Amino acid sequence: MKRALIALSAIFGTALLLFLILLFAFFAVTADVRLDPGKLSLDTACIRLTDRNGDLIGTSAGLRDVSYETLPDYLPRAFVAVEDKRFFSHHGFDFRRIGKAMLKNLASLSFREGASTISQQLIKNTHLSGEKTIARKLREFRLTHALEKKYTKEEILTLYLNSIYFGHNAFGVERAARFYFGKNACDLTPSESAMLAALVKSPNRYSPFKNAEKCLGRRNFVLSLMREQGVIAEEEYAAAVKDPLPAAPAEEANGYVGLVFEELSEIFPDLGEGYGDLTVHTFLDPALQREAEKTQADSDFCALALDTKTRAVRALACPLPSLPKRLPASTVKPLLVYAPAVERDLVSPATPVLDEKTDFGGYSPSDYGGRCEGYMSVRYALSRSVNIPAVKILNMLGVDEGCAYLEKMGLSVPREDRSLALALGGMKEGFTLQQLADGYAALACGGTFAPSSAISSVEDGKGRLLYSFRPAPRRVFSAETSYLITDMLGTAAREGTAKALKNLPYPVAAKTGTGESGGEGNADAYTIAYTGENVIAVWMGNRDYTPISATGGGAPAREAKRLLEALYSSTLPAPFPACDGVQSALLDREEYEKNHRLLLADPASPAATTLPELFKRSALPTGKSARFSCPTIQKPMITFRNGSVCIVLCHAEYYDYEVKRDGGGKTVTVYRGKYREKIFDNSVCAGVEYRYTVIPSYCGVKGEEVRLPAVHVPKIEELPEDWWSE
Repeated sequence: MKRALIALSAIFGTALLLFLILLFAFFAVTADVRLDPGKLSLDTACIRLTDRNGDLIGTSAGLRDVSYETLPDYLPRAFVAVEDKRFFSHHGFDFRRIGKAMLKNLASLSFREGASTISQQLIKNTHLSGEKTIARKLREFRLTHALEKKYTKEEILTLYLNSIYFGHNAFGVERAARFYFGKNACDLTPSESAMLAALVKSPNRYSPFKNAEKCLGRRNFVLSLMREQGVIAEEEYAAAVKDPLPAAPAEEANGYVGLVFEELSEIFPDLGEGYGDLTVHTFLDPALQREAEKTQADSDFCALALDTKTRAVRALACPLPSLPKRLPASTVKPLLVYAPAVERDLVSPATPVLDEKTDFGGYSPSDYGGRCEGYMSVRYALSRSVNIPAVKILNMLGVDEGCAYLEKMGLSVPREDRSLALALGGMKEGFTLQQLADGYAALACGGTFAPSSAISSVEDGKGRLLYSFRPAPRRVFSAETSYLITDMLGTAAREGTAKALKNLPYPVAAKTGTGESGGEGNADAYTIAYTGENVIAVWMGNRDYTPISATGGGAPAREAKRLLEALYSSTLPAPFPACDGVQSALLDREEYEKNHRLLLADPASPAATTLPELFKRSALPTGKSARFSCPTIQKPMITFRNGSVCIVLCHAEYYDYEVKRDGGGKTVTVYRGKYREKIFDNSVCAGVEYRYTVIPSYCGVKGEEVRLPAVHVPKIEELPEDWWSE
């Protein structure tokens, strides 16, 4: 018995000691913690954005001040239903909910289940940082207790509704009502109120413009809670679940600010819960942003400017709630097809490809009008964006191999999209303009890739650094491959599909893309242009995929040119840097054009018989022509008619020719001189057999003699039908 009492005393003493330690810790940690009514002010619960110069460009404040009395009863109660159903009965802490959360967390060995009340969320949003520590939780406890003592439930709920984050830079229920529905908060319907309440858990995940299916499911879940808790009647519920979600923002979005908040949601997944007072430093170039916002389009559009060295997004004009994923059309060709094929030494800019109607196991791509142009170089095919050669090269490379390179650039391709149609941008969902621009930035940077960002750094209300953007480039293509692709896209900008850029006074590379809508007109039109320093990307289309009249080489290319002119109005970009692993070589033009062979030109070749092209040093053609250092011709034709021998030369017009005749006991030179198509010998005698030899030469160097078939000149009275023989 005595031992039991001693043990019990020890347990009690230990518990008391722990309680005293926790009590001391609580008062020690929270000694200087005070509820600050000023922080509950709507003007201070915000996120400030600065541009690259440190100037303020926007805040989350404004249009958030609503009073409880003006709201329909079901609106605040929608938030209570899903976030804190015992809000009106507890004193700041729902201990039943806390107990359940603890049990679930213990069962799952995690801390995924939360139990914060609306009062606690308000404190986190306005008074505390985003750190997840016991000390912060203790401060939250004391501040929540003070909040509940000082304010009524209606006042707390009003402050909460006016400070919470609803995604897409919408802070506060009034701003959210305007953005999503184009109306004041006091005019929201039950289904609209439920949708806003549904967003609170994760504004980025449940956005109706990004994840409509998830948003609808979450909204209807909130409506079911409202019905169960008596906020709305059964009939109201049945009508509300049938209401559609908003298909587009009711207000025009600020593309750059929208991108900043999307990135914030990724950096801080629980944005709005304990990160309230933030300063976000961005890379925004205000002058370039103003130019981007002047983009002229008869449809929706996005215009983006990206610094290739820092991977900073300098400007983004996009009147949509977020950058849409669209089919990339031909803009994917350099990244998926040509760069990987050059990297693998499957092709070079000079490689001849036959553009002819081809059936790839039931898939038969074609170009506009169904035309085919025969043999063409890879440079020509890429710069003119010819379709069949691109599909042929991807078929040779392998779709999975091409996709592996895309994956390295953050361009993920689902398994069901991996077909040869991908060479022309055929896929289900596609990529954002920023993702494509990031891929082209890799080409501009010698083959190294890193995702871009609009955010430079983030600080809390006390100036403490919470986040800093540090790109970590990784190699995708060799410097040689990037140089060759850039050079070919330079041809596209000078004389190909992007020739709207040809008058710019500095080197620029560009690729256009035009995606069909399936009916009249096009669904997507792109131009992505870059220098060594910046990428300018322009997309035009309609969010509902209705047809547009624009093509990639038209309005988007003109807008890209305008933005480049604005970007380099006072300075010029540096030329693309040279690459030691690439060299220029001269090809034999005749072999290339007639026989479609890559043969290095004879060093003695006249300039007009050569074709200059760029190659990796490691992948130069191995064969070399000798047709000028050792002149060689095809065997000429020889005929006899009307007393004259005619020798027809085979179009080797750069040679000199000597024609000798043996016959009648003599050797005679019948011709010496420049190329002639036909050489006649009128000095033959009847009854004599002649043999002719043709000797080509170039610059005094004689080539191989070519002996022609013998010619027997018959006597006139014995002229047979077939008068000559070998």
